[in-house]
Amino acid sequence: MRAAIIADIHGNADALNAVLADIHSQGADRVIVNGDVVNRGPDSVQVMERLLDEPDVAFTLGNHDDLLRLWHVRSDTLPPDWFDDPFWGATVWSMHQLDRAGLLHEPATWNRTLTLEVPGLPRVLIAHGTPQHYREGLSERTPPQRIAALRQADDGGEYGVLVGSHIHRPAHATVDGTVVLNTGAVGFPATGDPRAQYLLLTATPAGWRPEFRAVPYERGDVLNRFATSGLLGTGLSAEIFREELVRSRSLYTPYWDWTESGHVPRTPATWEQFLRTHPAAVS
Repeated sequence: MRAAIIADIHGNADALNAVLADIHSQGADRVIVNGDVVNRGPDSVQVMERLLDEPDVAFTLGNHDDLLRLWHVRSDTLPPDWFDDPFWGATVWSMHQLDRAGLLHEPATWNRTLTLEVPGLPRVLIAHGTPQHYREGLSERTPPQRIAALRQADDGGEYGVLVGSHIHRPAHATVDGTVVLNTGAVGFPATGDPRAQYLLLTATPAGWRPEFRAVPYERGDVLNRFATSGLLGTGLSAEIFREELVRSRSLYTPYWDWTESGHVPRTPATWEQFLRTHPAAVS
């Protein structure tokens, strides 16, 4: 079996189309979408429609897939002051786009985890983050004691391979015999490499063989669609998302953390201040 595990597409249809073409050329038997199909980019509807039209695609739930649904019902699991904060304009825009298309609640049926099993090979656990939380990133930095806990299956068995996404960069480590993998991101990589990135996992007699694929595509059209779709006019978060795509770097999270730690309002002025004072974060 050869499984293509893709994630963090984030409404970038051009990146998704390039990756799906590469997956088909590689002869993958299965496509697993490991969360965060939507939000950030301008194409959440197109991306969702394309994936739902693909045969035999399995999904796990990502935090952005869930966020838009939670926002729609004004869930009390979200801070109440978020709903009136203009900083969240891009999220509101993407939510309305999916709602009008009748696709907003599609992720309600997606599981938090999936398991791959091939006789004679270690079991593979796949989750956007971890089974406990879809925002818990999995990588070579995950403490060994956490890996030891995650490898324990509910049925008393063990997983030999753990696959996560969410952190927007590929990762590969072996921790006390457990293989830890991260898919990287299709739509918004945070590696400095603008290519669309995903994981190809092949079952072989010697075990699971991971291959990290990076697929080039032309970004000009999706960058333009930030403006032509109306997304860019929703405010600061959309501007940051577009800049993330330009730089292939994580900017939203470090900016958010900086504003939280310093009790700084999230405004265009503080965003410009962040860019000036944190050159290492944006280079």
